Amino acid sequence: MLVPPLRGLVRRSLDGAAPFSCCWPRQGPSLAPRGYSSGAGRKGLVLGVYAKEKEEAVPQFTNAGETFDRLVSGKLTELLSISGPPLKKGKIRLFHGLHQDFPSVVVVGLGKKAAGVNDQENWNEDKENIRTAVAVGCRQVQDLEVPCVEVDPCGDAQSAAEGAVLGLYEYNEFKQKKKPVVTAQLHGSDGKEAWQKGVMFAEGQNLARYLMEAPANYITPMKFAEVIEQKLRSVNSNVKVHIRSKAWIEEQQMGAFLSVAKGSDEPPVFLEIHYSGSANANDSPLVFVGKGVTFDSGGISLKPSSGMDEMRADMGGAATVCSAIMTAAALNLPLNIIGLAPLCENMPSSRANKPGDVVRAKNGKTIQVDNTDAEGRLLLADALCYAHNFNARAIVNAATLTGAMDVALGSAATGVFTSSSWLWTHLYEASILTGDRVWRMPLFEHYTKQVTDCPLADVSNVGKYSRAGGACTAAAFLKEFVTVANWAHLDIAGVMSNKDEVPYLRKGMAGRPTRTLVEFATRLSKDKQSV
Repeated sequence: MLVPPLRGLVRRSLDGAAPFSCCWPRQGPSLAPRGYSSGAGRKGLVLGVYAKEKEEAVPQFTNAGETFDRLVSGKLTELLSISGPPLKKGKIRLFHGLHQDFPSVVVVGLGKKAAGVNDQENWNEDKENIRTAVAVGCRQVQDLEVPCVEVDPCGDAQSAAEGAVLGLYEYNEFKQKKKPVVTAQLHGSDGKEAWQKGVMFAEGQNLARYLMEAPANYITPMKFAEVIEQKLRSVNSNVKVHIRSKAWIEEQQMGAFLSVAKGSDEPPVFLEIHYSGSANANDSPLVFVGKGVTFDSGGISLKPSSGMDEMRADMGGAATVCSAIMTAAALNLPLNIIGLAPLCENMPSSRANKPGDVVRAKNGKTIQVDNTDAEGRLLLADALCYAHNFNARAIVNAATLTGAMDVALGSAATGVFTSSSWLWTHLYEASILTGDRVWRMPLFEHYTKQVTDCPLADVSNVGKYSRAGGACTAAAFLKEFVTVANWAHLDIAGVMSNKDEVPYLRKGMAGRPTRTLVEFATRLSKDKQSV
């Protein structure tokens, strides 16, 4: 079984206490006690500094930075003042030999102090600045091949931990030459619990990144399910995982899902997760549904070969929702969550769907498959029908569903389609905190007519005007298989990968919006509104 790598793990210093553990196995005890003890080995230190409000002002350090500066008799202020212009946010300055415990000190720019929520950008600017600055600082320590780095909480230990864990992660399972492993821990004792929370949030996203980045011949439908089962088993005893076989899928009459899977020699799997976190086992659950196409060739409607390798991440919906449930379980969130992930490949064999074929979904509706590359909605149609068995408080599905979503929003935000203002508000406010933003898209009847005006079946899997409003017609298609009031569809195609848009993520699969889903679940666990 393929096991996620132990790259860029984060540790905390708690006076000799065992390191905090969310899901990865740890390697030995915490590396550093509180304070500046000598003989602790090679360590780096990342400290934050705010932008100057006045040109002649001295550098304004964080609390941890001020403490360290006093410890070295003001040398840090002196060196920072003479080493160049004031640090801009996300930029660094590296100093050596200031203190025996920290041969290398990286000072990172945090931007303006107390910038708060930026209404134009729809995120908390302080948190984003911290994530970026800490990630850049930790990578500098990694480049120096220093095995351990202590991180300034910068006034928000959760964001600092997220920046460290996300920033240090890189998928290099199959490379002989790997970057040095760096462990990061909280500097000082302020914000221990928040630091732990940030570790869990970021490690959850890193699990999604790992699953999405892995080659499709390693993460098959069954291997995906086995990795998730292994992780969840080690996190919380209140989790049950069911790996449903093809025979079970047939019994459930999931004809749309099976029609996609039949084109591949890899058998389909329906992954079902139950996390019972609420004190009342009968409380209505939050149901997450994730598209799990572990490789998407397009089927008979074959995709262009250029860039097709990225379709190993077409199971990003399943990866993010399963990783979010793992994180929620690690946090012991007091709510019930069910995760559903139909897993298969979309391949162009002689058994594959043909354009014009008609298939029948679990709820009895017939679907004309006019484009076999619009396969994700077929999987989701059956999974959404099945989700209605659980008296859900809300159903939220995530899927790398349409290239049209990438065209509409790019990598700036996940597109959200929902008729529930209550659901939208929670998703939106969660995304402001995480910086992994969402943007509301329309679910007009205008789009529904384009998929229900179908010559051979009840509904077509593509809109009749072809490319026009592709993300919206896909959402309208899914709506045909939903009857609950609180449902949201997240199209994550645009945020699937990262080039350089999110500075605290390296190039590769992004694992977005895992942290937003976790924050959303956290908010629902506190909202007692009966819906």
